[in-house]
Amino acid sequence: MRTDAATLPGASLQVRGGAIEVEFADGQFDLPRQALLDRIMQAACAVSTYYGRFPQRHYRMLIVPMADRKGVLSGTTWGYGGARSRILVGQHTTIADLRTDWIMTHEMVHTAFPTVPRQHHWIEEGIATYVEPLARSWTDDYPAKKVWADLVIGLPKGMPDEGDQGLDHTPTWGRTYWGGAMFCTLADVRIRERTSGKRGLIDALRGILDSSGGIEAEWPLTKALTAGDEATGVPVLEQLYEQMKSSPMDPDLAKLWSRLGVAPKGDGVEFIDTAPDAGIRRSISAAPSDAPEDCMTKRAPESASREIRLPEENGLVDSNNEKTQ
Repeated sequence: MRTDAATLPGASLQVRGGAIEVEFADGQFDLPRQALLDRIMQAACAVSTYYGRFPQRHYRMLIVPMADRKGVLSGTTWGYGGARSRILVGQHTTIADLRTDWIMTHEMVHTAFPTVPRQHHWIEEGIATYVEPLARSWTDDYPAKKVWADLVIGLPKGMPDEGDQGLDHTPTWGRTYWGGAMFCTLADVRIRERTSGKRGLIDALRGILDSSGGIEAEWPLTKALTAGDEATGVPVLEQLYEQMKSSPMDPDLAKLWSRLGVAPKGDGVEFIDTAPDAGIRRSISAAPSDAPEDCMTKRAPESASREIRLPEENGLVDSNNEKTQ
């Protein structure tokens, strides 16, 4: 069956705390309209679970068919003119392709953080790279072991190379996406250490969203980090930023994984529950207590085999005020 996207009616999807207005550009899909809408709602559920609500009261998504292509291909999100995203989807995309999509979730995460000056683009992409798989692990049948395997495989791509001048001054692909995700990983662990597990990065990011309203606001990065630290009660974000903004901080990832009880094994990981900070790992992996019941899915066994997804370098050319994956 082939669907002419130009004839597809738009849709208004009601999500927790907001609405998503979906439109379709000219082109064709092999999939029915409902399959695409279901995937959008699944992504919205993941983001709503992480932030306690959908980040925007009004959000627009344009789905653009790409002739003779397959899969969810890329996305771009803007804040000016209202929170909105454009998602490129291949004409021959299948249900199976939609089940493995992570781009829609990644783009929706962008709407929860204020727009910051260009030199801080790493925090925008780092948050989306870190939050997306974690949120999907609670709602989208993405096992916890794959969340940590993504980090074990991905974070080395964000390590500083020779001549690195810190996250604010080294806008390479690796430092933008995975250097930003490294900042988020370290921040999450440190917040939980300093609050005896009572708070995490999730609380900081919710606090930033509540204070700023998300992507439509234009804030200095320091203002956002201060709002996050106020939400957790510890100045981890501000202190970590001072360490990483202009210096090539080189964390000992092997030591971090050992402390958390994350042991690389082949293309995945295994968990060591006797590790000193295994409790921190478990608290990061645990769904929030206010997770909406209708969004939750039964998590697949941790031993389940799933393809690991990582943001790839190709095509990640951004324009000012754009957040692109």
